[in-house]
Amino acid sequence: MTENQVSVIIPTFNESENICNVLDLIKEHLPRINLEAIVVDDNSPDGTGKIVEDYVKIKGNEEYPVSVIHRKTKSGLSSAILDGLKKSNGDTIVVMDSDLSHPPQIIPKMLETLRKTQCDIVVASRYVAGGAIQGWPFKRKLMSKIATKIAKKGLGINSDDPMSGFFVFRKKITEGLKFDAIGYKMLLELLVKANGVKVEEVPYTFTDRKKGSSKLDTSTIIDYCKSVWKLYRYGRQVRKTEKRVSVRFLSKAARFFTVGASGLGVNYLASLLFSSSLDMWYLHATILGIVFSITSNFVLNKYWTFEDRDFAPKKTAIQYGKFAGFSSIGALVQLGMVYYLVDGFSLSYPVALVLAVGTAAFSNFVLNKKWTFREKVWS
Repeated sequence: MTENQVSVIIPTFNESENICNVLDLIKEHLPRINLEAIVVDDNSPDGTGKIVEDYVKIKGNEEYPVSVIHRKTKSGLSSAILDGLKKSNGDTIVVMDSDLSHPPQIIPKMLETLRKTQCDIVVASRYVAGGAIQGWPFKRKLMSKIATKIAKKGLGINSDDPMSGFFVFRKKITEGLKFDAIGYKMLLELLVKANGVKVEEVPYTFTDRKKGSSKLDTSTIIDYCKSVWKLYRYGRQVRKTEKRVSVRFLSKAARFFTVGASGLGVNYLASLLFSSSLDMWYLHATILGIVFSITSNFVLNKYWTFEDRDFAPKKTAIQYGKFAGFSSIGALVQLGMVYYLVDGFSLSYPVALVLAVGTAAFSNFVLNKKWTFREKVWS
């Protein structure tokens, strides 16, 4: 490993129209950096790997060394990054896509942030102030937001964009880690498994590809779900050996609030459905929305948050009664706030609903932790 050298890992599959431009732009924006690029190609039918070889023959390595790893099959982005990591010589690793959606001109800022803050990972983020996404339809943006929310809350990740494919990290933090390399989100696995690392984020504008085709398909979504489940199980094993009470408490609270976020969706949609489609008075619609969300929240919290897998009818009925009772306290607060905000302040019903549901969340967590699932509050 060479100190102060930067290794840029670029996984490719059918990127013949973009890869040469990417390699040129890297050199253009990092002219004074000790640099190497490693292209990891998954046997692209369009000859991407061969194009990179020709690029090296024509331009040579006098500008900066470029190497190609030819893989026999399409084995996924995460495993491609790991193969590139094994061949890398630098102590600093940059991971980026090859479709020009990740602008190389951001890399110097990421490297400078890594140096100045002495952090371990710098994420190019679409979701911090100054970041943006261009060219995505609403459905794609919604899917990204949902996946990000699941990763942040469900896995307890401290990053606004854990689904980013554009990041920089110190190679040493991967020492001793065993990666599953499922699917497309290497950063997600790194954030979960590299305990205690310091993460910084810099904003950038993601611009959807202009050439080639997107790699997002059903298999990508399935791989993401598999990856999250394996990482959740990994985190669960870590939590079992975690001695810090604060960490255990916050971990469980994060899961409770994740369930609460799903309940917010159930509550919100059911309430709007009854109030608009059935022309029901908004308070009656809110009550029905609460009933729907209490039921879904109970099942998810019992199984996931508090890891109680005993669904014996009598025990479950008693727990549900307690859960509904404590949730009803929050419901009274919610109803009062909705009425107060709508009638007293003429606030729109959807906005008032969100504020009211959020206010009740923490008290519900503490009460149910202690009395419904029989756990110490600070544990």
